[in-house]
Amino acid sequence: MSEVASGPAWLQRKERGSVWLMRLMSWLSLTLGRRVTRVIVHAIALYFLLAVPAARRASRAYLVRCLQREVGWLDLYRHMLTFASTVHDRLYLLNDRFELFDVQCEGPIPGGEQGGAFLFGAHLGSFEVLRTLARRQAGGRVCVAMYPENARQINAVLAAINPDAVSDIIALGELDSVFQIQERIEQGAMVSILADRAIKDDRMVPMPFLGGVANFPSGAFRLAVAMRQPVYFISGMYVGGGRYELRFELLSDGQTTSRNRQRVAEELMQKYVATLERHCRLAPYNWFNFYDFWETDRVDAV
Repeated sequence: MSEVASGPAWLQRKERGSVWLMRLMSWLSLTLGRRVTRVIVHAIALYFLLAVPAARRASRAYLVRCLQREVGWLDLYRHMLTFASTVHDRLYLLNDRFELFDVQCEGPIPGGEQGGAFLFGAHLGSFEVLRTLARRQAGGRVCVAMYPENARQINAVLAAINPDAVSDIIALGELDSVFQIQERIEQGAMVSILADRAIKDDRMVPMPFLGGVANFPSGAFRLAVAMRQPVYFISGMYVGGGRYELRFELLSDGQTTSRNRQRVAEELMQKYVATLERHCRLAPYNWFNFYDFWETDRVDAV
């Protein structure tokens, strides 16, 4: 498994927006309701389409790969609108307004008597719909392991909206991160990780993805193999209106007799990337990595 030591490109980008603007949008959304404030969501999507050329270029580069055709402004706008819609809906999901949404589940749902598990997602659709499932299940818990620094502003806003919503977040990259994850797993919790982005000095591995080669972080996969826990692929696809499709696919049952953990981790990564590619083609406008994921600029500069 060839590894690349270069740092992740997404960490070089700053989160756009401001705290006061997010607070205003939160207040308007919860006061006026989802249907009325959807008009603002359309305006925000149009703003990013016209005013953020880097995101526009990344959107076009991805959609061309995924749709395997030339894309127009309508495709780009639809991509931005899908992203803005999931962020907007997060405000309601964080406030337990589950009655506004129709969430359908497909695949084997982990947890319960089966014990803890890893849920490997991506920046694909809405990760927040996981909370809907967890709170509907008796005793269901979902812990989010994430890299917090790059999204500190939005986390502060979400904490102000509903402090309980961010009370079970494990900060990746800290000294005790692994111990916290192990403790939650042993308690029967589902630990979710967005496995398509690296944290700090995580080792990157080039993998074939959507007709090219992209670097994926290997840390989460090595951790899951070392802990010998089940791993599920998870996605919450936005399909329009208030409808989401929550999909689970078992990638590994965690049971292995191989002593070569690197090889097992590589096989797990290959399954993950192949599953991610299939889901991207299934719902192409749900992919939300608005940067040069394939690092073509870096390649061109060499």
